[in-house]
Amino acid sequence: MLWISIVLALLALVIGSITDLKKREIHDYVSYGLIFSGFAIGIVYSIIYWEYTYIIQTIMGFILGLAIAYAMFYLGQWGGGDSKLIMGLGTILGFNIFEIFGKTNLSFIILLVNIIFAGAIYGLIWSIYLAIKNMKQFMKSLKYWSEKPRISLARRIILGLTVLIAILTIFVIPPELKMASLGLLATLFVVFYMWMFVKIIEESCMIKKIPISKVTEGDWIHKDIFIGKKYIAGPKDLGISREQIGLLKKYHATGKISEVTVKEGIPFIPVFLIAFILTIIMQGMNIPAILF
Repeated sequence: MLWISIVLALLALVIGSITDLKKREIHDYVSYGLIFSGFAIGIVYSIIYWEYTYIIQTIMGFILGLAIAYAMFYLGQWGGGDSKLIMGLGTILGFNIFEIFGKTNLSFIILLVNIIFAGAIYGLIWSIYLAIKNMKQFMKSLKYWSEKPRISLARRIILGLTVLIAILTIFVIPPELKMASLGLLATLFVVFYMWMFVKIIEESCMIKKIPISKVTEGDWIHKDIFIGKKYIAGPKDLGISREQIGLLKKYHATGKISEVTVKEGIPFIPVFLIAFILTIIMQGMNIPAILF
């Protein structure tokens, strides 16, 4: 069961990564194929070995994947394709709460931890790539954000906290706590400027106007779309539906709308693929995910 699951999951992730990088979409047949295959494998092995734990692990993996998918989707972190694929991975890999780090169990939990770490690194690298690719717009947005009153105030507050922490570190804080104090100081800088960097990347590189003909299901609409007083789609929808796209095309044919503003996401399925490969390696070496 293990190697069948690994091969199917790897195949799905490779296909999903290619389409995500090329078209920013993951075909439903990839995700649903994993879900159906996972249940089929669980049922077949349970029947062959007359052991119910196979199908129980499949169901547990599906439920865990479903919970994560809904959480990430409604928090606005993943699109529908990413969410469906994590459900598929949960189903095909299964989840055995009693054997998280066993050599014979490709742990879905380890995969999730690796996705977090790989995603952070991948997201930073991709954001830097976007900044370089759209340097002119990025620098313009950087100047605009730097001159915002709230940003200027935040920078002064951080500077004041820096001076205060530095004084406390030198004259008050015991030697054994000085490293922790310096770590807090570094965290203030990193969190603030990383937040600012991400917001600038979103504004200058990820928000674009596209013609109606190129709108695809799941695209994130950046601004509310109204035709007259009729609401069509917007950010609160967490991805545009086929029905809404149909309405847009209908109004486009009458000349009432020609383009929409969307927020492009980072193609995230390659992170799943990288994390999956890492998980296979770690399982082979029997290394717990916490050591990654």
